[in-house]
Amino acid sequence: MAEPSQRHADAQRRLELAAAAANAEAAAAQPQLDAFVAQARARGLAPEPLQATLLSGRRVKTPLSGWYLNAARTIAVGTGAEFYNLVTSGSALARFTGVTPQPARPVLEIGRGGRDGETGPLADFLARALENYAAR
Repeated sequence: MAEPSQRHADAQRRLELAAAAANAEAAAAQPQLDAFVAQARARGLAPEPLQATLLSGRRVKTPLSGWYLNAARTIAVGTGAEFYNLVTSGSALARFTGVTPQPARPVLEIGRGGRDGETGPLADFLARALENYAAR
């Protein structure tokens, strides 16, 4: 059996490897977000005010604007090519005051490991969003 200090070192190494993989994925996804924003602006696709969904299911305002990537309107790209998961916790006052979601680390696979909802490559979501906003 491994010694406690060895188990701790192994666990720490796994955490470091997972963080490195997530950073590499974010670095690969960010150029796609940058290209999306550039294409949206080139096509004249205006960003819209973004709303967040509280865990209770209520939609609340945010100070953000950008483009939604999915039909549920829970994932979006901000005007500065930030990636947002717009499902958040909030107090009872959030329906009046709104919330300010922080940018999330971008991913290459939306909904990875999910069993319901929309899943797939980020590139597909970005292409679909361009088509949807152009059709408006």
